[in-house]
Amino acid sequence: MAETFNAFADFNMEGHNVLITGGAQNIGAGIAKTLSGAGANVMIADLQGDKAKQTAAEIENATGNRCLGMGCDVTKAEDIDALVKATVEAFGGISTLVNNVGWGPRHDDPTKITEEELVNAYKLNTVSAYRMSMACLPHLKEAENGSITNSGSFSSVVPAYDILGYGTAKAALNQMMISLAHMLAQKVRVNTVLIGTVMTEGYADAGLDEATQERLKHPDNLIGRTGKPQDIANAMLWLTSPAAGWVSGQIVKVHGGGSVVRLFGE
Repeated sequence: MAETFNAFADFNMEGHNVLITGGAQNIGAGIAKTLSGAGANVMIADLQGDKAKQTAAEIENATGNRCLGMGCDVTKAEDIDALVKATVEAFGGISTLVNNVGWGPRHDDPTKITEEELVNAYKLNTVSAYRMSMACLPHLKEAENGSITNSGSFSSVVPAYDILGYGTAKAALNQMMISLAHMLAQKVRVNTVLIGTVMTEGYADAGLDEATQERLKHPDNLIGRTGKPQDIANAMLWLTSPAAGWVSGQIVKVHGGGSVVRLFGE
C-alpha cells in the first residue's frame, strides 16, 4: 500500500530550536505554544522572568516538548548574550528566532512626545530586534531552515498618531528586516508578520481606556472581528517552518483584511 500523503509534513518543527522574545504572555505565548506543539524546542525570553518560566512549564506540559523560560531585557546587550548562550547550551543550537517583543504607550497629546520617548521606542522595537538577530546569526547560519521572523504592526503602515512613537519604530523594523533578508540571502530567511488589532491585556497596559478598547473590538476589516493570538501564531508557524522554505524578505499582513484600524480624530 502506498504511503499516505501528508499535506502537513512541511509544517513539522521537529529538530528546530526556537528562541522567542516577549513570549511570556499574550501573542508571544500563543506563538510559543504553537511552535512547541509543532515539535520544536522553545526558549521563551521575557522581561518578566518568572512569568516566562511559568508559561514555559505550562506549554511543556501541554505539548510534551521541551520549553524553557528565562528573564531577558532585550535593550541590554549582556542580557541578549546570556540568552543566546543559554539557548544554545540547552538545545545545541538556534534555528529559529522570533523577534516578538514590542510595546509602546498611547500618547495623550502626540504633539508633546519627548525625544527620550521616541528614542526608547526605537531601542525596544527596532534596535533590540537587530541586536538579537546578530547575536543569533552564527547559529542560524548553521541550521537547516534558519529563519528570523518578526512581530510587526499594522500601525507601521497606516496613520496612528495616538501611538506615534511605537508605529514609527515598527516602520523602521519593516525596512531593517527587508534589508537583512537581502543581506542574508541564501543563508537565513527573514520575514515579518504585520499584526492588526489583537485584543490582549497589552492594550490596557499601553494606556487605552475601556471606551477605546471597545471601539477596537469592532474594527474596519474584511473579516469583521479583531484578531486572536492563534491567528498570529498560525502565520508564524507557516513562516518559520519548512513550508515557507521559498519565502523571504516578505511583510505578511495578518489583520483581517483591515484598511483602517484607528481613526480617533474629532
